Amino acid sequence: MPVFNSYNRIKIVLAEKNKSNKWLAKKLDMSETTVSNWCTNHRQPSLPTLFKIAKALNMNPRNLINS
Repeated sequence: MPVFNSYNRIKIVLAEKNKSNKWLAKKLDMSETTVSNWCTNHRQPSLPTLFKIAKALNMNPRNLINS
């Protein structure tokens, strides 16, 4: 099984805010598969999308990225 780096914290933040992948996908008008890929760090959202995610979650985009 491949090892993926955890570049983003989207999955963690969704859990902290009691939100689901499905909720975020609907909020951003994107597929659940796309959001799932971000949450598992198989893919990363573009920078503009990261800002949209942060806005939907009412937080600073920096808090969605691991240092």
